[in-house]
Amino acid sequence: MNTFKIVIAPDSFKECLTALEAAQAIKEGMQHVWPDADYVLVPMADGGEGTVRSLVDAGEGELITQKVTGPLGKPISAFFGLINNGSTAVIEMAAASGIEHLTPTERNPLITTTYGVGELIRSAMDHGARHLILGLGGSATNDGGCGMAQALGARLLNKQGQELPFGGAALAQLDSIDLSAIDPRLHELHVEAATDVTNPLTGQKGASAIYGPQKGASEEEVSQLDHALHNFATVVHDQFGVNIEQIPGAGAAGGLGAGTLFFLQGKLSPGIDLVIKESKLAQKVIGASLVITGEGKIDGQTIYGKTPIGVASCAKQQGIPVIALAGSLSEGCNAVLSHGIDALFSVVPGAVSLEDALKDAKPNIVRTAANIARVWNLGMHQK
Repeated sequence: MNTFKIVIAPDSFKECLTALEAAQAIKEGMQHVWPDADYVLVPMADGGEGTVRSLVDAGEGELITQKVTGPLGKPISAFFGLINNGSTAVIEMAAASGIEHLTPTERNPLITTTYGVGELIRSAMDHGARHLILGLGGSATNDGGCGMAQALGARLLNKQGQELPFGGAALAQLDSIDLSAIDPRLHELHVEAATDVTNPLTGQKGASAIYGPQKGASEEEVSQLDHALHNFATVVHDQFGVNIEQIPGAGAAGGLGAGTLFFLQGKLSPGIDLVIKESKLAQKVIGASLVITGEGKIDGQTIYGKTPIGVASCAKQQGIPVIALAGSLSEGCNAVLSHGIDALFSVVPGAVSLEDALKDAKPNIVRTAANIARVWNLGMHQK
């Protein structure tokens, strides 16, 4: 029992532990029972918050911090990661243009911009990156990625040939797009955007209608923004012959999905798939006796592209059992048992406050992991 291989591949436990810290806590607990096992830690994410940190930790990469233009045009501090010896950059668009940078009263998708995302991409190329993983999600914006394009040299012009200001509302005045000065390095940049959103750019299920209200848009402003994005898509189609309006995922991050497709010539993919590929999880689980995954909350939505299911799918291709830990097991959590996860454990010992659950996350995970190992040993003795 002391020589088998255990792969530990959790997502972060939001607000308390990074994915790497969670993995280390699971290992610590299991070492109480299996001190000589071969532990392989693979911090995971699903393309959203924590993706940069997870891939940097998994690949011993580097985190770069810099000033960029925030969603309201003011300087903010943002970051991106470099992995694969600097050849691959990992960017979360929310780091530059996320809703967390704004108070509720500051939210205004009519004027917020993704300009800072473009600045991060430019900096990544300055550092030598030729492959970009761009996490879409958590945006404060609804500008179709046009702000990002402006930072990279694109000019968005009205009928008078004047450049448009920042924001989604301004796209209603868009008449032409000048790409003559766009950064030429983009032609050599391989871009993969991580998103589990399938919304089109416009319409009843589009970026503005579905996500505009949470970004501060009124019903009237939602209609205004949807019209503006439709005009953007029309200009792109009429001028370049490219249809971005109804492609699944184009509406991700306020239309940044569409901007990624058009301006960056990128590909949209499920986030967990990209993280599994870049972390080389499939190779790392070869020969494992057990895979442990988890995240802060497992519920009925977990089966839709979340980390535990992606990890389980990868492990099951090699017939390896999978156990998942969570801070909370909520309604519908048993659905994951039909998607490759063999057993579920909540790490919370009983009725506790959220504050205490977050504060005690590490010792709770250590204790639960140790108990999993003890139960596993009991099962082996029954054979």
